Amino acid sequence: MKTKTILYIAGFVIVLGILLSWNRIFPSKPVAVITDPSALPGIQLGDAPWPPELGQLAERLKAIGLPALSAEGTVMHIHQHIDIFIDGKSVPVPANIGINQIGGFISDIHVHDGTGIIHVESPTVQTFTLGQFFDIWGVKFTQRSIGSYVATGDKTLKVYSNGTLYQGDPRNLSLSTHQEIVVVYGSDSEAPQSIPSSYAFPSGY
Repeated sequence: MKTKTILYIAGFVIVLGILLSWNRIFPSKPVAVITDPSALPGIQLGDAPWPPELGQLAERLKAIGLPALSAEGTVMHIHQHIDIFIDGKSVPVPANIGINQIGGFISDIHVHDGTGIIHVESPTVQTFTLGQFFDIWGVKFTQRSIGSYVATGDKTLKVYSNGTLYQGDPRNLSLSTHQEIVVVYGSDSEAPQSIPSSYAFPSGY
């Protein structure tokens, strides 16, 4: 009986030591709180469509507290899909968001192609947000606006996560595994009749 108790205690101590070592090697970083991205370097304030802003990406990453990585991180690897509708029209999500090939760096949050799939590939486990995604893209995104489009009158800005309307500041929406995000700006009559609640991710994602 005593031997089993000793083994249980020893096992607990070993697991605790592993967890503490993991946190030292891969600490969770606090999310940079940016409430007004208007002043971020290179941020786009105009009409859609928006290309990936790469010229001042490094400066924006520094401002929002994220690193410019030399390669994709391997500790945290999840994917989301995003659809954007402006005044009833689908807005393309361009390739190479967060990927500066000339500068030789990549951000934790990035987009490889034009499918609308977001890649979160980080060397640390932490909470990433929708606001950070738009900051990296270089598009102004607040609780009431996206690019030049501001909620006023019958025009609203709504964000859905897996088919459910997000309550609160959508910049704070956490990015999670196989999440379907839908951003809708416009009047209720212009909104999609059916809000996507899921996405068929490719095998291996």
